[in-house]
Parts: sequence; C-alpha cells; structure tokens
Amino acid sequence: MSDTHVNEGASTSAETELLNLRHPLERALTELFEKRAQAIGIPLHLATVFQSNKGADFQCNGALASAKALKRSPRDIAQLWIDQFSPEERSLFSALDIAGPGFINISLSDAVLAQRSNLALADDRLLCDTVKQPKKIFIDFGGYNVAKQLHIGHLRSTIIGETLRRVFVFLGEEVIGDVHLGDWGTQMGMLIEAVREEQPHLPYFNESHKGEYPVESPISLADMNRLYPLASTRSKEDPKVRAQASEATAKLQAGHRGYTALWRHFVNLSIAEIKRDIAPFGVHFDLWHGESHAQPEITPMVESLIEQGEAQESDGALIIPLLNAKGEEIVPLMLRKSDGGSTYHTSDLATISMRAKEQAEEMLYVVDARQEMHFKQVFQAAHRVGIVSESAHLEHIKFGTINGEDGRPFKTRSGGTIKLREVVEMAIEAAQRRLNEGEMQSQTLKGANEETRAAVAQSVAVAAIKFGDLSNHRASDYILRLEDFCAFEGKTGPYLLYAAVRIKSILTKADERGIKRSTIQLRGGADRALALELSKLPTVLTQVRAKKTPHLLCEYLFNVSQSFSSFYQACNIVREEDLAQQGAWLSLVSLCLETLNLGLELLGIEVPERM
Repeated sequence: MSDTHVNEGASTSAETELLNLRHPLERALTELFEKRAQAIGIPLHLATVFQSNKGADFQCNGALASAKALKRSPRDIAQLWIDQFSPEERSLFSALDIAGPGFINISLSDAVLAQRSNLALADDRLLCDTVKQPKKIFIDFGGYNVAKQLHIGHLRSTIIGETLRRVFVFLGEEVIGDVHLGDWGTQMGMLIEAVREEQPHLPYFNESHKGEYPVESPISLADMNRLYPLASTRSKEDPKVRAQASEATAKLQAGHRGYTALWRHFVNLSIAEIKRDIAPFGVHFDLWHGESHAQPEITPMVESLIEQGEAQESDGALIIPLLNAKGEEIVPLMLRKSDGGSTYHTSDLATISMRAKEQAEEMLYVVDARQEMHFKQVFQAAHRVGIVSESAHLEHIKFGTINGEDGRPFKTRSGGTIKLREVVEMAIEAAQRRLNEGEMQSQTLKGANEETRAAVAQSVAVAAIKFGDLSNHRASDYILRLEDFCAFEGKTGPYLLYAAVRIKSILTKADERGIKRSTIQLRGGADRALALELSKLPTVLTQVRAKKTPHLLCEYLFNVSQSFSSFYQACNIVREEDLAQQGAWLSLVSLCLETLNLGLELLGIEVPERM
C-alpha cells in the first residue's frame, strides 16, 4: 500500500463501534439486524441482509418470511423491526424504510461509506478477511498429457484452476495445486514403439542391458511432437501396431527397466514444453505428479476393497456397485478390466486415497463437463467404501467448451485442433492491431520502443484471453472471438487494463502537481456510488470461494471500472476548489486502483505501466 494512505482515527469512530466496518457490509448489517430481530421473535436466520439493486444499498426480507409464524402483516413486522433501532443507530443510514409488501430497504450514510473506505485504504487486504479455520484443499487442474502438445482444450482448466487457486490462497486456505499429468496410458506404449522402430539399437530395448541408461534423452522435443501423432494414427489404423503399443504399455506399467528410463525422458521433455506453453498465463503448480504417482497405491487399495467385500467380480472384471439417490443400481465403477488392466477410475480413486492420507479436506477437480459421470462414479465410490471420510468434500468444477463461430469446438481452418501457443500468438497479433489503431496509439504508446510495445501487446493479449474466458460462467460454452476480446471498450480484459493504467496516470499527474491526498469524505453523488461499489470486494471473493465461479470477480471488476469512469466524469478533481474534497477524491481514486490491482492479480492478469 502507498505511504500516502490516510487512517485518521478510523478505528475509534462511532460508526465502527455500532457497525463492524471491518467485516463485509452484509455480514455487519446482518449482525445488527439479528440483535433487533430477537426482541420481536424473528428467527435469526431470517435476519440476513444482502445487496439490493432496487433503489437501496441493501435489503432484508425477513419480515415477509416471518409473517405467518408471528401472525402479523409483513409491513407491521418490518416497522416493529425498524423501531428497535436507536436514534444513534439510525444515524448509520441515509434510509431505513419499508418498501412493497414488507421489504426493508437499507442505505448507508455517506459518513459510514467514507469511514469504511478509509479503513480499506489503510489495510493491505482491503478489509478482506481470511478464513477462521483454513482447510487443506487439493485443486486438480491442468490435466495435461505427456507427449501431447497443449491445445485450446487445455485453456479453461488452466486459467479457471489458477484463478481459484489464487483466490483460495488469498483467503487463507492451505492449497495444493496438482497438475495431475496423463503419463501412464497407452500413448506411452505408442511412443515407446515409435522410438524402437526408428532407433532399435538403443539400450532401452536391449533385454540383456544391466547398466545405467543414458542421462540425455535419445529424442528431442521436436522428435516427440513428430513421433506421437504418427504413432497414434498408425495405432488406430493397424491392429498389429495397436497390439504392440498395448504390450509396451503393459511392460512399462509392470516396471520394465528400459521402458521406465525412456518414459522418464518423455515426461521430462513434456514438462519442459508444458511450462513454456503456460508461462504467459502465470500458472503455478505445487505438484507435478501424474497418474503414475498413484500406481503404488492401486494394488493395496484393490486388495483391501476385495477383503472388505466392497469390490465384486462381474463378467471377469472387478467393480464397485453404485446406487442412485433412490437406492437403485447405476453403472458401477470398474476397478479392473477383464484383461487385468486398471482404468481411469482406478487411478483417480487411488489418487483420492493418497490425498486423503495427507489429510485433504477438500478435493476440487477442474475438468471438462463431459467428464461429469466419471467423477460422480469416483466420488460416490470413494465415500461409499470409506476411502474418504463423510466430511471430506469432493467436487467436480466442470466447465463448458470453447467454440468457433459455428458453435462447435474451436478448430483451425484445416479442421485440426489449435495449439495453445497458437491461441496466444493469435491474441498478440490481435492486440497489436488494436494498439496500432490511430486513436489508441495517440493516447497510449506514442513514442514507445518496439520492446515496450511487444510487452504491452502480450499483456493485453493475456488479459484478453483470460478475461474473455473467465467472464463467462465456467459451466457455459462460449465463442472465441479474439478481435472482440482484445477491444479496449466493453466488458474485456484490455478495458480493465486501460482503466487501471489510466488511474495510475491520474495519480501520478496529481502528485506532480502537488495535490495532497487526505481522508476520504463523500459528497453523495458519483463518489458515493464508487465507494459503495468498492465496499463489495470482500463479499464477492467470499462468493467466488463458495461457488467456485471466477466470473463473479470479472463482473465486479468491470462494475468498478464503470463506476470509476462515471465518478471521474462527474467529479473534476483538478478543478475542485475545496482542497480537502480534492484530496479526499484522490484517496478514493487510490482505493479504486488498489481494488483493481488486487482483483486483476487474483485473475492472473498483470497490469502494465503504460498502454
């Protein structure tokens, strides 16, 4: 926080004593209403106060909900409720009245909003609480496959998972982000056979080789990216090739020394490429484990389930029977196929078992909505057989697809799957076109060197991709329109960047002119509207945490930017003759910038110094 922030007597004000302004306002007002509800027999759970968009700041509907039990009209109950507030308490509000059949409309006084704004400005966390009882939470996202280049289908898991990880960490949870690589399937056998065909002399294929294997990989990243698509195509077309790949996979999973050494090269090459591809998005994983990490857990887990009678034979396979809410049998979870092989069910169940042993209280899986049935089966089985406790929370954070203009999953012009790095390159090109437009260039990057322009173009591109994705409800499909996403107007990432950079410029120019910041005070117009909007941040982050929906944060930041624009048009800071009000508005502008910076950081969007 800036050393120009002001906190003059904030913690001892009457407003703070009567209303805990360090809490989210909804919570503070709810506590105030609960105390008065008891006096007239209203159940505490009906005293909830929430944000309103109907001509008031907040609203309470408890009078309507309690009318039947109290045998009085809702308006009478609402009036009794309001009458419980003392004159001093009423001074907290600019309005505390009844609307419609019995809604209680609540609007805070300018003094209360100003006081809260000053408290937020003096607080590094902008009055956002941390959770009282942190939970250990595994967030499983990314889900990349070894030997396969990242494509557009990996985008949503990557940036939704990263945003949730950042929000959870900010709120004080103990978070472990796990990439959960696909490193143990048939594609490994395909690639092993493809390398064998080109380089049969390698020691990995010599069954009599007893020494160490080479430290350096026998193939390059380019080789792997070339070989795997060819091997995959051949395996689909030729049953013999497919059988050889399956045999190689089985040997790898059985611990074949040479294949295991070669497999490690594949994994290391893939991780290096993955890290490069996700670098623009600022993604962090605490663990780089793959499906292979859970393999040692599978045999003892399966044997234990057999001993407990939870796993049953069915047509040569081993299953866990499952029931729906009505107690009817549904598709069972398959632990072991009839040929003895394990399944994705088995691997995921073993991974859950390992995480449970590490005392995980929540496990969140940020995975395509098309895997919904898979996770329903795995989660139900994990609870049913006691792999996790009843209190453990397992949740599929499902998301929709990224589509082209035809409404189908986005493809290249040739019909192929577009690579993730190509999406970034396309966005950078679109951002550069926007930045090169005459109107934008005259206002932003005039005179900047190529290095600066390239850096800004990348910042704009990443903001465009992230906000364009995250601003949609994660369960919804959306159409990828990079030109629209890169626009500097409308609900876009670049619009938010431009708003933040503009505010930075305003504050810099004010400092250059010697305009001093002072305690925030409000005149009750656009400045009040901005202060009210800024006060909503703690509640928004709590909702993102509860619902696992980043679009709520995107919507909020857009609303803040719009509120600032309205404020700046209505309140001419430079021309304001009242020096105290001028300084107060500058401090409000500073709080707005801090709020935007924090929100964008949680989205993984970096604000450039200029645009």
